[in-house]
Amino acid sequence: MQSVTSVVVIATLASSVMLGAQQASHPSSLEDRGAHVMGFDQQKTTHHFYLYSDGGAIDVSANDPNDQTDIKAARAHLPHIAKMFGEGDFSAPVLVHATNVPGTADLSRLKDRLSYRYDETPRGGRVNIVTADAEALAALHTFLRFQIADHKTGDSPDVRSR
Repeated sequence: MQSVTSVVVIATLASSVMLGAQQASHPSSLEDRGAHVMGFDQQKTTHHFYLYSDGGAIDVSANDPNDQTDIKAARAHLPHIAKMFGEGDFSAPVLVHATNVPGTADLSRLKDRLSYRYDETPRGGRVNIVTADAEALAALHTFLRFQIADHKTGDSPDVRSR
């Protein structure tokens, strides 16, 4: 009986160590996952998500106008995001939020009905998204509202003119 107990204790300890190692190698908070996936410091940058009558926008800017590290990182990340989203690949938001992000399945399915354009801004960049399709617009607004809520940006969930 003692050998069975020892095996159970050893197995439990090994599982705990393996779980701890997995958690250490995978960021656990939104900010940590965001930094890992996006490549810039989430505390030193600000995200904004805008809903427009013809689409929306994702804007990332460095809080400090002299922070060239995070400005360059945002400018490297956002064109890549515009390309990925245009191809229907929404794996980055799923990794950042560690959940199936609302709207992404429809955005992927309707990828040919949206256009994604990257524009550089003084402190980072912006992905402008445009569509004339009502179903794609609804999916995009669902996606952007989730981003506003999960990132706690304080942006308006209301649609406005561009």
